[in-house]
Amino acid sequence: MLRREFIALRNRLTADDVREAGAALAARALELPELARARTVAAYVSVGSEPGTLTLLDALRARGVRVLLPALLPDNDLDWGAYTGEGSLARVRHGSKMALFEPAGERLGPDAVIAADVVLLPGLAVDARGMRLGRGGGSYDRVLARLERAGARPALVVLLYDAEVVERVPAEAHDRPVRAVVTPSGVRRFREGP
Repeated sequence: MLRREFIALRNRLTADDVREAGAALAARALELPELARARTVAAYVSVGSEPGTLTLLDALRARGVRVLLPALLPDNDLDWGAYTGEGSLARVRHGSKMALFEPAGERLGPDAVIAADVVLLPGLAVDARGMRLGRGGGSYDRVLARLERAGARPALVVLLYDAEVVERVPAEAHDRPVRAVVTPSGVRRFREGP
């Protein structure tokens, strides 16, 4: 299965690979005009061998951007809380799933994401159409459906390694393309929107 293949590739990366990619990813992402204009960004804290996000989160905060981070709910939906620095994170284990870093402070509710100007999405791959392959839990499908129902149109940006930009990934009718992918070597845009 495609997901397993991408996870296996990530699992071969060293801690240095992940750290270096995270620094390069942050530098590329910070050049995005969407992030330069953003007042609120919904993001996530990378775990394991995902491309590192902490450098980017701290740089956004230093710019005065309000950063929202997800907290996984029992039904796999996402609640949100504010990121105020690495000390505001709690390591949370959800059953047999990997431990996640979530905001330790006040929960703002699943609808808080509607205020975001940019939503930074995790993923395993993105294809030439801008379709994102997630981990399969459906959490971000719910977030994207919530944004659509609310008429919110944040810029959707996925953060990946270079080798994870592929020709085609499986897509379902409810899937929505992202506007751009940021990798350590650059930015690729798929569509221009609001």
